[in-house]
Amino acid sequence: MFSKDIGIDLGTANVLIHVKGKGIVLNEPSVVAIDKKTNKVLAVGEEARQMVGRTPGNITAIRPLRDGVIADFDVTEAMLRHFINKLNVKGFLAKPRILICCPTNITSVEQKAIREAAEKSGGKKVYLEEEPKVAAIGAGMDIFQPSGNMVVDIGGGTTDIAVLSMGDIVTSESIKVAGDVFDNDILQYIKKEYKLLIGERTAEAIKMTIGTVFKGSRNDTMDIRGRDMVTGLPRTITIESEEIERALHESVAMIVQSAKNVLEKTPPELSADIIDRGVIITGGGALLHGMDQLLIEELKVPVFIAERPMDCVAIGTGIMLENIDRVPASL
Repeated sequence: MFSKDIGIDLGTANVLIHVKGKGIVLNEPSVVAIDKKTNKVLAVGEEARQMVGRTPGNITAIRPLRDGVIADFDVTEAMLRHFINKLNVKGFLAKPRILICCPTNITSVEQKAIREAAEKSGGKKVYLEEEPKVAAIGAGMDIFQPSGNMVVDIGGGTTDIAVLSMGDIVTSESIKVAGDVFDNDILQYIKKEYKLLIGERTAEAIKMTIGTVFKGSRNDTMDIRGRDMVTGLPRTITIESEEIERALHESVAMIVQSAKNVLEKTPPELSADIIDRGVIITGGGALLHGMDQLLIEELKVPVFIAERPMDCVAIGTGIMLENIDRVPASL
């Protein structure tokens, strides 16, 4: 009869949904397949992801979120509605309360778009919360004490870096360099070095299988297939981890620089706490080989990978839903 409160990690790459009392019940890619002729949604989530780069002309598989914000409002709304209906969390008469996470530096217009999409997809009351704060809670940090906690949340579209104390963000920075940019870097590197065209999914597979960001820490190889730019025919090549480190070097350097910027703006007392407690990395980017080693070397502080980096934000929404009455209804 009664509706359940739900927390949504509206990610550029994946959407995770946490239902109060049940835990994380949904984790699907943020992809929607649409028939261009009729504008009908054909598939959402994993089913649509399988279609990326493999559809006939009239069907397009699109990712409605870019850089952590809504790029296509109607498609985002359709996607959220599909996921919420799938969960069957609406009560007989009541609608669920929804807590959604967003990057730290989005504009009020972008916030409004996220809120409206959630309301239209069936939410009664919508709460917005900043991603690094929720990720820190989900990673098990006690951010409500008067001591400094630093989190680096590397997602699909944005990397959010923040120092938290007393339950709020003290200093933060959000940059549009994250998983998607890494995939594109790999794609461009192979195009330039080998004159071979590969798709987004292949680039992602390379990143996850043999990718590293710390020089000399990995030497694996992988065979990849693509289309030769000269002959136009399919071709297979073998690439090494070291090449991926070179391809990702510039983008990763931007993340390191942002982390340094945040530390420079941090009050000295909190900086001292960070030396004791270390930095926690969350998000899919935390799983990229060598990311923790690189940050340890560059920031000169201890760095730890969260226990379930991909789920931190969703777990954090679950913890916040328990105390939803204390969360302000609007950012």
